[in-house]
Amino acid sequence: MAEVEAAVRASINGDRDCTRQALAQMDLRRKLNLLIGEWKTAGGGDVLPDVRNRARLRLVKPVGSSGRGISRR
Repeated sequence: MAEVEAAVRASINGDRDCTRQALAQMDLRRKLNLLIGEWKTAGGGDVLPDVRNRARLRLVKPVGSSGRGISRR
């Protein structure tokens, strides 16, 4: 889905038609919503992962990163 979103952004930034990519993106979102609905119907009640939390964790750099692995015991 990220690839489709990137294609839409690239088309918009290049002032090109993004109809096909936008329709594909909406189709993927529709499928995702259906899957989530099926999951909830089947008894899924856990909190789903949030992309913002994953992005925040990825941005955190280890302290004292000198290029060599540091092992703590």
